[in-house]
Amino acid sequence: MHFYKGINFYDSSVLIMGKIMNVDGALGCVNDGSVIAISGFNIAATPEYLILKLYDRYRDTGHPRDLFIVADTLPAARERALDFVAKSMIKSGDFDFIRGFMLPFLGVAPWLQRLVIENRVEAYSFPIGVATKWLRNVASGTPTITKVGLGTFLDPRQDGIYLNDLARKGKKCKVELVSINGDEYLLYDCLKPNVGLIRGSATDEFGNLTMSEEAIYGSVLAIAQAVKAQPNPGVVIAQVLYVSRFVNPRDVHVPGPLIDYIVISPPEYHMQSASVRYDPSVCGRFMLSNACLPDNDVPDFESVIARRIVLEFVNLVERLGKPITINLGIGIPALAARIIKNEGIDDYINTTVESGPWNGIALGSDDFGVAVSPRAIIPMPDQFIMYEGGIIDAASLGFMQVGPKGDVNPSFLPERVTGPGGFPVIAHGSPRLYFAGAFTAGNRDIIVKNGKITIARDGPILKFVRKPYKIGFNAEFGLKTGKEVMYITERAVFKLTSEGLLLEEYAPGIDVEKDVLAKMEFKPMVSRHMRPMDNVVFREGSMGLLDVVRNAIRR
Repeated sequence: MHFYKGINFYDSSVLIMGKIMNVDGALGCVNDGSVIAISGFNIAATPEYLILKLYDRYRDTGHPRDLFIVADTLPAARERALDFVAKSMIKSGDFDFIRGFMLPFLGVAPWLQRLVIENRVEAYSFPIGVATKWLRNVASGTPTITKVGLGTFLDPRQDGIYLNDLARKGKKCKVELVSINGDEYLLYDCLKPNVGLIRGSATDEFGNLTMSEEAIYGSVLAIAQAVKAQPNPGVVIAQVLYVSRFVNPRDVHVPGPLIDYIVISPPEYHMQSASVRYDPSVCGRFMLSNACLPDNDVPDFESVIARRIVLEFVNLVERLGKPITINLGIGIPALAARIIKNEGIDDYINTTVESGPWNGIALGSDDFGVAVSPRAIIPMPDQFIMYEGGIIDAASLGFMQVGPKGDVNPSFLPERVTGPGGFPVIAHGSPRLYFAGAFTAGNRDIIVKNGKITIARDGPILKFVRKPYKIGFNAEFGLKTGKEVMYITERAVFKLTSEGLLLEEYAPGIDVEKDVLAKMEFKPMVSRHMRPMDNVVFREGSMGLLDVVRNAIRR
């Protein structure tokens, strides 16, 4: 139980101290047909208590119904928050609670994906950075126009933002091709929210919201502003852990006048991430030293890829002669953060994660978006300005398929609808892209031992294919804008050229013809100077990169 001045906030009182209200009283303002904006990057900054209680209210009373959900990323994890709601809808066969949604990412929400695939709700998807920009533009009353998505599946000349037939028919959200001064752009638009469900750590009795114990800021302020903007200002409900007698004005993230109601959440519905209830090193209250971190483990094939990524970042430091700022995407690229930290080169390679953290160690899977011991955390709309504008030096992103020209499908398959996530914005803006992933997919047994790779059983699914299922990175567009692009796997490294992929490196122990070329649906060019991958990535322990980067900076 949470108390303030001796008051139990879980009792049946309707209104306490103006804004602070029990959950049923606060959610009573949500009407049928509402458009609800919800914060959350997986579970980080997700108002899980409000989501679950709103669905409980529907199951008890039949209202509110026909809701349309918009989000900056995904207020869910596997069978948590909005994914739990989706599971309950499917199990019950009752699909009247949600009529549609615009969610940029569905990768860790299998039940939401099932709603999309079964065509149960209208499903739309903006890239994360476009969604955060759109929320701010709704608040300012301006259109959302960008080059992000041109030449990819988001382009209306391809699939657009529509994830299923209901969305293609309903068109509640839209993407249109527009021309400005002869240049092509995409115009994104969706329904203006009239309800906002947001989350913070604490509030004072006036509603001033602090996020001091949250892992990220996300787009919490942007959502509140979008809901309160003209025309038809709406209602903002904030979930917090406790009420404080005083909040330092400099710590206020959302001013009280933008919040209508505040609900105290039980701690089990207010976790920093899917598996972290509270860790002071996640919200910046405590910094772990390198001594607290485990040494690099014996390399497996995924860590080989991550180590090769780090080696490329170090090469970039040497080329530029200065520290660099990078982005690490979900999956294998995120593993590079721990290697950078363990190598002691995090002063020279500044990592960022889409949700807002800088430096530290990015967590993976359902915890992705959270970092241990970040040195800075900024709001997600500002983070994506870094990416779209190419302010970072490089990015490493995962891939599911690569085509002959170098086009990349990041994650889409007919039976798997993950949404674009942050991939399109980062791939559009970053001047250097190091796509990284396993060479094949499926059940495999790849052994890393004695400085080489042995393929005991290869994956049966080929990832270098004649025609990717969907295009998330358009190689032709990338080359036109002068990008440097590489494709890093455990057994081969390719470079993008104007004529397609060029095989430049192979892993020790690999038969290039049998293990690389025969496992591709197209034939890449082979460099006359093809060489083995650096043996250091296959060995145990440190790669000794600190002296390398120090010497590069001194020069």
